[in-house]
Amino acid sequence: MQHWWILFSEGSYEYKCKRKESDLFLEGHIDSSNVSSFESEIMRFIEQSDSDSLILDADKLEYISSAGLRVILKLGKRFGDAVKIIGAQPQVYEIFDITGFTEIVTVEKAYRTFDVTGCELIGEGANGLVYRVANDTIVKVYKNPDSLDDIKRERELSRTAFILGIPTAIPYDVVRVGNTYGSVFELLNAKSFDELIREDEANIDFVVSQSVMIMKTIHTTKAPENLPHQRDTALQWVPMVTDYFTPEQHQRLKKLIENIPEEGMMLHGDLHIKNMMTQNNETLLIDMDTLCTGHPIYELAFMFNAYKGFGIVDDKKVSEFFHMPADTAYRIWRRTLSMYLDTEDETVLNEVEEKASLIGYLRIMRRVIRMGNDSTEEGIKLVEACQKRLCELIEKYDTLTF
Repeated sequence: MQHWWILFSEGSYEYKCKRKESDLFLEGHIDSSNVSSFESEIMRFIEQSDSDSLILDADKLEYISSAGLRVILKLGKRFGDAVKIIGAQPQVYEIFDITGFTEIVTVEKAYRTFDVTGCELIGEGANGLVYRVANDTIVKVYKNPDSLDDIKRERELSRTAFILGIPTAIPYDVVRVGNTYGSVFELLNAKSFDELIREDEANIDFVVSQSVMIMKTIHTTKAPENLPHQRDTALQWVPMVTDYFTPEQHQRLKKLIENIPEEGMMLHGDLHIKNMMTQNNETLLIDMDTLCTGHPIYELAFMFNAYKGFGIVDDKKVSEFFHMPADTAYRIWRRTLSMYLDTEDETVLNEVEEKASLIGYLRIMRRVIRMGNDSTEEGIKLVEACQKRLCELIEKYDTLTF
């Protein structure tokens, strides 16, 4: 393998370029004082290569002027989509972005690295863990190592929700955390709702009222057209559980979901006290990548799972998730449901909970099967428990609306 080093100084800046196969490593400043040499050396390297692609590693590039951009533009015209800039530091990435270069050539930003070892775990959502890394800074670490597209989508969804009046924190940076990525939020004096309750159970009233306020704000907000429809998603779960029901039961389950009306309103998709925070008396959501649209019964179903459903076999699963007794978590759920429905009628509350649990247990079964855990001892017990409850509920209700 050939290695190339070029080192020269022109004007007040030094520019260094190293070539390794189809990669060029840029360092220092590129401006009008050295751009001619920059271009000639790059072209010389290209001529000695049979590669039909070009990667410019800008990790150590401190500055590039419009003259340097024009050279890279020529490369873009020559290589098309096969030319890519990687590792651009924030100040350099901003130059590419402001000039519109990111719309012409693929430019990947360099990411700061964060170590969350020993940091307090303060929240958890479907796709990530939230750590406090400083008094005023939290990081959501994504479970999926290939999560950059997810992070971009969540940032867009957070901005959309914020503009629509939903109180949400918007991440301001992306970082590397081990072999995955994280989103950084600046939240001064922020505490998650589960933290407040662990400090003092008297805070339950505040937490419940704020949770319901957010729920009603979300559920009365017209959803953007680009959000997934939760009914379509739920219908994709039904074929996965075919083997666990009779044909009649399976068809009835499918019809119950098909008949849930499309409300066109926004749903959070993973709403519970670990992804809601309070900061200076303002409540904020910090986990927006599950936003979708549909009937509120889906929201209640996913909340039921967090507060009770996942503990159907062993309620320690709930207490371990919230770091509080399972009966406390269930009490929060019931009070939230009561305030949301504006009733204390136990008959009504039990009916809505059962309807929500039907969808919730279906989702749990799908999750176990999708993860390939339906053949493990724990997975078998969980699927069987959900199946038993679903068989009862499928026969009991003709509609899941309320």
